[in-house]
Amino acid sequence: MGTEEITIQIDDEAARAFKSASAGDRRKLEALVSIQLIEATKTKDSLKQIMSGISRKAQERGLSSEILQAVLNE
Repeated sequence: MGTEEITIQIDDEAARAFKSASAGDRRKLEALVSIQLIEATKTKDSLKQIMSGISRKAQERGLSSEILQAVLNE
């Protein structure tokens, strides 16, 4: 499967986190976004339902924006 570059709008904090990540972590984040986009288009759930589920699961696992930033800065 190939890759294609696209442009999307994201929030400032997410952009800073991505830009400050290492090249390896950026590739992982790009893969994660790709997977989420593919899953979002394959389901019958609304995008809002999908995003709420992702957020809920992350919070249940203890992921906060501060923790995400710390992980990306490692």
